[in-house]
Amino acid sequence: MRHSRYFVALVLIGLMLGPVFYIVVGGFRTNSQITTDPAGLPDPWVFSNYTNVLTGEVFWRQVGNSTIVALTTTIGVVVLGVMASYVLARYRFKGRGALYALFAAGLMFPATVAITPLYILVKNLGLVNTLPGVILPQIAFGLPTTIIILVPFLRAIPREIEEAAAIDRCSRLGFFWRMVLPLSVPGLITTGILAFVNSWNSYLLPLFILNDQDGFTLPLGVQAFASQYSVDTAKVLAFTSLSMIPALVFFSLFERRIVGGLTGAVKG
Repeated sequence: MRHSRYFVALVLIGLMLGPVFYIVVGGFRTNSQITTDPAGLPDPWVFSNYTNVLTGEVFWRQVGNSTIVALTTTIGVVVLGVMASYVLARYRFKGRGALYALFAAGLMFPATVAITPLYILVKNLGLVNTLPGVILPQIAFGLPTTIIILVPFLRAIPREIEEAAAIDRCSRLGFFWRMVLPLSVPGLITTGILAFVNSWNSYLLPLFILNDQDGFTLPLGVQAFASQYSVDTAKVLAFTSLSMIPALVFFSLFERRIVGGLTGAVKG
């Protein structure tokens, strides 16, 4: 029974990693090799596809745009999320449950439904074709997940600690900075990683907001590059694999942090 589970797990892993492996290895081939033997290995290995992309200005400009958007979105989501979660978890006021339910409902509200009114709003604010026009909506759509994860963390902090801090003349704001933030670090890391990866891989929102190629993020850059070099399949595969690597590496490095943070949220 155990061996069958391992076999099924290996098959699922192969199905998930197979396309990624094909894209990465395909970047080391020529177009003739791909045409002659689509499923074969490079023979010989061609590194010029990757070096041409890495030495080009377009790729690094799009990496910079994606980095700015992802980091700013992550900071905004974590900072605003932990402040809102602190109020919902530690303060008692009328409508607290309804407000929390409203954020929970945000998890079931996809961006595709709101893309048209969102575009009109961004246009009225004069943020079309700018990175802030992408960052601000991404922060808004990232807050529900952040709040749902962080509220259990903050509720799990014993009241005795807060009472002891009050006896020591520590204000609520001081308690937030000195006790709440250090104790909720696992949740902050988890929400930050999720916000970063989601922002890095975001495609639909930048597609509607960004028109100038100088402001493209990597997902849009992949589409533009594939259209420009549609006859050069190997080069397109190289560009696509390089655009995937940062998110894959980032997610792999912090995978345990994500699992630990979600486990703590469930326990909380």
